[in-house]
Amino acid sequence: MKPTLTLFERELRSYFATPVAYVFIVIFLLLSGAFTFYLGRFYERGQADLDPFFQFHPWLYLFLVPAVAMRLWADERKSGTIELLLTLPITMGQAVLAKFLAAWSFVALALALTFPIWITVNYLGDPDNGVIVTGYLGSLLMAGAYLAIGACLSAATRSQVVAFILSVVVCFLFLLAGFPLVLDAFRAIAPQGLVDAIAGLSFLSHFNGISRGVIDLRDLIYFLLTIGFWLYANAIVIDLKKAD
Repeated sequence: MKPTLTLFERELRSYFATPVAYVFIVIFLLLSGAFTFYLGRFYERGQADLDPFFQFHPWLYLFLVPAVAMRLWADERKSGTIELLLTLPITMGQAVLAKFLAAWSFVALALALTFPIWITVNYLGDPDNGVIVTGYLGSLLMAGAYLAIGACLSAATRSQVVAFILSVVVCFLFLLAGFPLVLDAFRAIAPQGLVDAIAGLSFLSHFNGISRGVIDLRDLIYFLLTIGFWLYANAIVIDLKKAD
């Protein structure tokens, strides 16, 4: 456990060693506010809730989270420090987990800094704060799923740009799987069981319920299994690529 914690702390500190982390947080907060108050028509709706805030998170994360994940392993491979990392007394699983948790903590910090929006809605009305808490939980789990995909694809290449593009494409496919237009197209040519299976892979299908305050164990398990699967694939990719 100690090697994992040591690497976790090193990785988390590295985010704040350059201006990139602060730029990311500022962009995240600005876009969250713009989407909530302008595109989401926060004031015009006349309802004290954070639906407009969470509604745009799947699309906001589509570009911002891969930007965080792209450096996780691609930078280590390009600089050659991955060989040094793998010689340390730490298992592959511990290294993958430590890097993922550090990146997830960084995204969680950015998400936590949106608390003024939560305070604003409480000032203006009497929202159901339980629903808002589950919305934050769902958002954090979804960000973790995006991040696990990005980490795995970052391990497959030395280029951060390639890792970013691949992550956006794969994450976009996971979003499209639950988009009504896509599901309607499949309903015309595929049995309902296959359509349900495709919808079951989507981030949207599992996030929408949680963001509305509905805690379904299947949604929680989906995100945890998705994170676990991609982190396992991450370790396999590093093992296969370490000889390159």
